[in-house]
Amino acid sequence: MFSCNTSTSGHSTFLLTGFPGLGASHHWVSIPINLICVVSVLGKGIILFLIRTDPALHEPMYIFLSTLAAPDLGLCASTFPTMVQLFWLGVCELPFNLCAAQMFFLHAFTYVESGVLLAMAFDRFVAIRDPLNYASVLTHSAMAKVGPAILVRAVLLSLPGPILLRCLLFPQISVLSHCYCLHCDLVGLACSETQVNSLVGLVSILLSLGSDSSLIILSYALILRTVLSIASPGKRLKALNTCVSHLCIVLIFYLPKLGLSELHRVEKHSYPALAVLTANLHFLVPPFMNPIVYCTKSKQIRQGLLKRFQQKRVDVS
Repeated sequence: MFSCNTSTSGHSTFLLTGFPGLGASHHWVSIPINLICVVSVLGKGIILFLIRTDPALHEPMYIFLSTLAAPDLGLCASTFPTMVQLFWLGVCELPFNLCAAQMFFLHAFTYVESGVLLAMAFDRFVAIRDPLNYASVLTHSAMAKVGPAILVRAVLLSLPGPILLRCLLFPQISVLSHCYCLHCDLVGLACSETQVNSLVGLVSILLSLGSDSSLIILSYALILRTVLSIASPGKRLKALNTCVSHLCIVLIFYLPKLGLSELHRVEKHSYPALAVLTANLHFLVPPFMNPIVYCTKSKQIRQGLLKRFQQKRVDVS
């Protein structure tokens, strides 16, 4: 980090970090990352098209899945510009205002995705615990209220961070740990007192990722309890199979974040390239894997894809 002797508020420049020791090969290293972004967007587009055009997929679980596409695309859109700027254009400078804006959107979309995953866990719980009243509990009007509530929560939890950062002093030039801006990274670079900022960041995480993950675990504990009370082994397996796709994307969403936090806790400077790779992938892997998981695990979506391909063949012939 540069000297704090010439620190300023709101006028600092931040330097993005690429892969250490691979500066000359950034173009080649970034190709897989760019492909992941492209496949993520295409996958989300296919999922949204199928859910929109197939009446059989107009069920709460698939409506929540289409809602999940919004934060996934938002995360790709938030990280992709700075990756292109760094890896392809070789420009590593980022002004304070752009850095703060990117930080806001990254955290907001992460909180939205976490909230949608919690809503999907509740959907699976109701479907298994009380299937007879499933349609009456998860009505379209109820789901229409869930989305705005998740969005409002994400905005309220993400907004104080960038606002409070403007009160801090930073060196004229600061080096980030990643190729994007995160709250914890920026707070660690500040030259002034950061206790309030750290507390706000901790509260935001506890009220979003912390509470959501705890409630998801509780939902699956209740689901497992309900499944174990079913007498028929075949019905038990069928009930559990309806949760496999959601459980996979929950693990895909949370495990990379745990891995990144553990890598930072151990010593990121011992494995700088691994730290940067993990940091990049922990935002890109969930949008990339979610469509793949649902296309391979969901029978209805596979049938919808096959139906579309068959229609194309008929039209061509």
